[in-house]
Amino acid sequence: MSELNVIFGTGPLAQAAMRALLKRGKSIKMVNRSGKRPLDVPAEVDIVAGDAYSTDFTRSVTKGSSVVYQCAQPEYHKWVKEFPPLQAAILEGAAANGAKLIVGENLYMYGDTNGQPIHEGLPYAAQTRKGKVRGEMAEALLDAHRSGKVRVSIARGSDFYGAGVLGSSLGERTLIPLLQGKPAEVIGNLDLPHSYTYISDFGEALAILGEREEALGQTWHVPNPPTLTQRELLTLFFKEARLKPKFTTMSKFMLMLGGLFVPAAKEMVEMAYEFEKPFVVDSSRFIKAFGNIATDYETTVKQTLAWYRTHLLS
Repeated sequence: MSELNVIFGTGPLAQAAMRALLKRGKSIKMVNRSGKRPLDVPAEVDIVAGDAYSTDFTRSVTKGSSVVYQCAQPEYHKWVKEFPPLQAAILEGAAANGAKLIVGENLYMYGDTNGQPIHEGLPYAAQTRKGKVRGEMAEALLDAHRSGKVRVSIARGSDFYGAGVLGSSLGERTLIPLLQGKPAEVIGNLDLPHSYTYISDFGEALAILGEREEALGQTWHVPNPPTLTQRELLTLFFKEARLKPKFTTMSKFMLMLGGLFVPAAKEMVEMAYEFEKPFVVDSSRFIKAFGNIATDYETTVKQTLAWYRTHLLS
């Protein structure tokens, strides 16, 4: 019997980890609240319904696992209240069964670096609500590792895009209009460099950290291809779609207006700094240790648009 890996979540990051683990011949169990199987999850993967806030459940569902992947999250506007107890319960489950815990995170904990490249050595200096929570959660993970309670490794990605990614700054509000020949909606300044993480690369990074002992007790930034401006990256999408580039920009003020009616838009307001200054991720540490796994833009653009056409426009 192949090694059992348990993935909390069935969203795009969880599915990216699933694909990377399937390539490695792992037995996979994915956990969500409903027990429903997403369209792109094959029958060979077990789907288990349960309450990941319950430590009794997380201990039970991770029994016999060698690695646990934490890719689940509450709704965006519920992070501050609900994210820490979710992570704590999943950590307890992994610890009870002696499994490694590999966690997918974003970059919110660093806060506004004023255009400085974002690397793992920066302090957690966030002034935003979600950034502070992310920093506290990361510290809780590393404290648990240092205490010997559970073996932990953390992968951090920037705003991501790719198969299944919805709600991102490079998601359906940008790419669906683009494919329809309309202006692509962009947050902030079009002409500042902004690192984006391809979702499949994020999944591959998680799988690598799960199999490498030297990754434990540390944080790692997922490799991305060379950083482009939003205009440059989206122009590649327009080119692939054989359409003339057209853009519309959404300012912080417009996000504030949208937030009066849409909770997710309201939560984006405090993160607007990411799109008002250069936002460049340094992943050289991961590359030096494990190699450069970043997929080239030609491939990511083609595969992303293919998924959108098949799943949302067919």
